[in-house]
Amino acid sequence: MASSSKDKTIKLWNVNTGQELKTLTGHTGSVQTISFNPTGKILASGGADGTIKIWDVDSGKEIKTLTGHLNTVNSVVFSPDGQILASGGSDNLIKLWNVSSWQETKTLKGHTNEIVSLAFSPDGKYLASGSEKVEGLIRWWKV
Repeated sequence: MASSSKDKTIKLWNVNTGQELKTLTGHTGSVQTISFNPTGKILASGGADGTIKIWDVDSGKEIKTLTGHLNTVNSVVFSPDGQILASGGSDNLIKLWNVSSWQETKTLKGHTNEIVSLAFSPDGKYLASGSEKVEGLIRWWKV
């Protein structure tokens, strides 16, 4: 299990014993969101520093830092097949990243308030995005 914190860290936990296994550091602002890939071997985190960090779960080492959002990254989620990482931020944008290259492939625009949640459909063909307060919309995107 993983937890994120305002103290700029991510902690990995043994669910059977409740013991902390590792602390991952690297974000310069609070860690707002985390998501395991389908195999559980890779963890993505998004933070108030506007970055997405990709972590190797076994070693606890940072693999890559993704930049592209203008400010806080509020949500990250892997597609069910693990080939796409979606991120949503307080810049009102959703970005899709190719997991094999960690390159941004698309930017989805349409929300007028910050993105606070993302979820893929079980088949990975659609992405739902939820926005903050005033707009209060859920948008459905064909990936």
